[in-house]
Amino acid sequence: MATWSNLNFQDGGAPLMEQLSFFHDHTLMILGMITALVSYLMGSLIFNNNINRYLLEGQTIEVIWTILPAITLVFIALPSLRLLYLLEEVVNPLITLKSIGHQWYWSYEYSDFKSSEFDSYMIPTNELENDGFRLLDVDNRVILPHNINIRVMITAADVIHSWTVPALGVKIDATPGRLNQSSFFMNRSGLFYGQCSEICGTNHSFMPIVIESISANMFIKWIAKLT
Repeated sequence: MATWSNLNFQDGGAPLMEQLSFFHDHTLMILGMITALVSYLMGSLIFNNNINRYLLEGQTIEVIWTILPAITLVFIALPSLRLLYLLEEVVNPLITLKSIGHQWYWSYEYSDFKSSEFDSYMIPTNELENDGFRLLDVDNRVILPHNINIRVMITAADVIHSWTVPALGVKIDATPGRLNQSSFFMNRSGLFYGQCSEICGTNHSFMPIVIESISANMFIKWIAKLT
């Protein structure tokens, strides 16, 4: 069931994830150009019959092959540093979600609301519905509104976990005794799947994450029922 969905990443559901995808394509294009140039030069050297036994140095070519890689690294480093800064920036969050990693499930708290916490376990394969995703669906999804800045606080109760949702560009370590934070902004409705990305024990691969993105009005009605 859902084989292709398990093999492929979801489309980006947050502006920063889209920027990360653009940066990946940008870097891959540069690497492709470098590979093509180096392959051409190696081929021309292999099949070239010209020989100069008295060539001791070539300062011009040495300057070129020193400066060109430096310029190339600048074109990779600048957008990379920009994204690193934006990924760590927390911009006026309206909702705070606290996620606590356990062996082997997640528990969540909506810090801005009273009596709003629950545990989230993976649904066993024999209990899945026909449209369920094996090893990815959970009994209690994280419900959050889109088009709103959301802060997520991550910690763990026992060992190190990692709260990871690729479609949102979020990957944060959950460390016992330490509180890490990040933020994201979902720009569309949908279901976003993730998993613990830290080898936290025998059931490491059985603590998935599911975020359901809904409108703000629907979220208010849902949180009112929860509290």
